[in-house]
Amino acid sequence: MKYLITGGAGFIGSNFIKYMLDKYPNDYFVCLDLLTYASSLESLEEVMDNPNFKFVLGDICDKDLVDNLFESEQFDYVINFAAESHVDRSYIYPDLFYKTNVEGTKTLLEAAHKYGVLRFHQVSTDEVYGTLSLEEEKSFTELSETNPTTVYSKSKELADKCVLDYFINKNLNVTISRCTNNYGIYQHPEKLIPRVVKMASLGEDITVYGNGLNVRDWLYVVDHCRAIDLIIHKGNSGEIYNIAAKNELPNIYMINKILKHLNLDNVTLTYTNFRPNDDIRYSLNCDKIKQELGWNVESDFEESLEEVINWYKNHLDWIERILDK
Repeated sequence: MKYLITGGAGFIGSNFIKYMLDKYPNDYFVCLDLLTYASSLESLEEVMDNPNFKFVLGDICDKDLVDNLFESEQFDYVINFAAESHVDRSYIYPDLFYKTNVEGTKTLLEAAHKYGVLRFHQVSTDEVYGTLSLEEEKSFTELSETNPTTVYSKSKELADKCVLDYFINKNLNVTISRCTNNYGIYQHPEKLIPRVVKMASLGEDITVYGNGLNVRDWLYVVDHCRAIDLIIHKGNSGEIYNIAAKNELPNIYMINKILKHLNLDNVTLTYTNFRPNDDIRYSLNCDKIKQELGWNVESDFEESLEEVINWYKNHLDWIERILDK
């Protein structure tokens, strides 16, 4: 089988490529990535010489490049990780978010339909459902209506709709996954865990949005990779699958966990205003993927979190190189 992994030099995509190469050593994987500020070839360094792997530098919005790649490679599976994903940046560069996340997805869908791929999988986000209050006990299911509140989540919602449109109107075999906050190695330092590790290790003040009580659910990236693997091979066409770990924590709790792992208790926390439309709580019900596909979280949260924190602590040089891009 031959797979196209778009955005494969990014955080989740690079972890997925390494997971899949290890599990399916006889299959072939092509990574298409534009190498924007949020991606790094260092994350793929250990697989670049693998005979079953090929890296292609390019933009998913480039129709000619995408068409030529699909024609020459004849992919069986397409997994679309490529996306602009940082909420703060979405307010600064909204056109870029809509171009990459919507137009780029449409370009891939058209090529997937034209060349008859076996399955197109869209990696989406829990943020398309919108926010819950801290008082609510419910979690969003796959049947919940979407109600995105940010430029980023609105662009991802539109991309999801494009994917489902190709399923309904063009009979393309598609699946969509919506996951909670991932943590793992090679995540861009703009994200909470590597950012806090870097700032705390260097003795810098740590910025906390609002009161720090916004709740996020933390999913280990390898558990996420396992879920996508199951969905693309066993999931039902046209279906959406939520992926969550039920490690729901206020941001300030996560920050304090990181500081505790680092054995630092003299770090200054600086509280700042909420971001525009800053969602209060995300929570997903993932009974569907558990019952239909047999997926469950396999990692131990505390152990995997400690390993990830230690990795960033030991790779401050990598963080600095990424921030200098």
